[in-house]
Amino acid sequence: MRAAIFNAPHEMEIGEWQDRTPGPGEVRVSVGATGICAGDMYIYLGRNPYAKYPVIGGHEIAGVVVEVGEGVTGFEPGMRVVVEPFIGCGSCYPCRVNKPNCCANLYIIGIHGPGGFAESVTAPAANIHVIPENLSMSDASFAEPVAIGVQACRRGNVSEGEDVLILGCGPIGLALIEVAKARGANVLASDIYESRLEFAAHLGAEPLPSDENLLSRVMERTNGEGMPVVIEATGNVKAMESTVDLVAAGGRIVIVGLVKQGLGVTLPGLDFTRKEMTIVGSRASTNCFPESLELLARGAITYPRVATEFDMWDAPRVFTDLAENPGMVHKGVLVRDRS
Repeated sequence: MRAAIFNAPHEMEIGEWQDRTPGPGEVRVSVGATGICAGDMYIYLGRNPYAKYPVIGGHEIAGVVVEVGEGVTGFEPGMRVVVEPFIGCGSCYPCRVNKPNCCANLYIIGIHGPGGFAESVTAPAANIHVIPENLSMSDASFAEPVAIGVQACRRGNVSEGEDVLILGCGPIGLALIEVAKARGANVLASDIYESRLEFAAHLGAEPLPSDENLLSRVMERTNGEGMPVVIEATGNVKAMESTVDLVAAGGRIVIVGLVKQGLGVTLPGLDFTRKEMTIVGSRASTNCFPESLELLARGAITYPRVATEFDMWDAPRVFTDLAENPGMVHKGVLVRDRS
């Protein structure tokens, strides 16, 4: 099959890859649209700690069922579906406590094996979800990043009427803004790019420039208390370290961003007890796709409307351009089928 292949950092080409017939319990999906995630950019830049080259990226996948394996029920050719890309082993401790997203042997479609920057992808039937009728293929590809927002807001116990500060207004940050707002939170958002802040404001967040005055602005906004919830979605070490100063005593910090393997993050030890803050990580999602698709279908998530679509086979040029100008689009989607 034809695919856009990462061969090495900063090296991507359109080439041929061996297609795979679905085995027992699996479904093969003809790809219609696949979103470009920060994780895909990290593969291109050589910063994804989990990827090994060569690999077909793309884990925000929507398409049409073309073939089902033995024993699969509930799916048939022609059904429009999205693919949940995280596959747990089912036997390790995280899987036994219903956290397969943290599986010790986790397999990620688009990182550990071929993903959605291709003509088709194969996945377990348990990872396939039907697209609501009113969603386009491109909009449906947002189910995965929105599910990340759902997971992070669950991890932070984001509640109605609560102030939430989101660091980073990239694609995941935008999903976080809208999921938190759907929960009734008052959302503030920070970023270094003015264009991203403007769009965060368009989504209903209070924009705060990410500069040397961010902390003072937050303290002024909260009467010196700090934010009840801070969600970090930049992957920047300094941003992660700033969360401790930005959060209120007794508040919650959720770390969503990825740093390069081996990089350390330094936090002030006394504040662990002085503030009695809760710090949690949030990795991908688990059991969040149904809520994600429901939010998209009822229009609670609107930022897919400003996504920029690119032809799938222009991927090498698109990734080169995004590496040179990360803020050139709010969100990119590689498309084979615009239905």
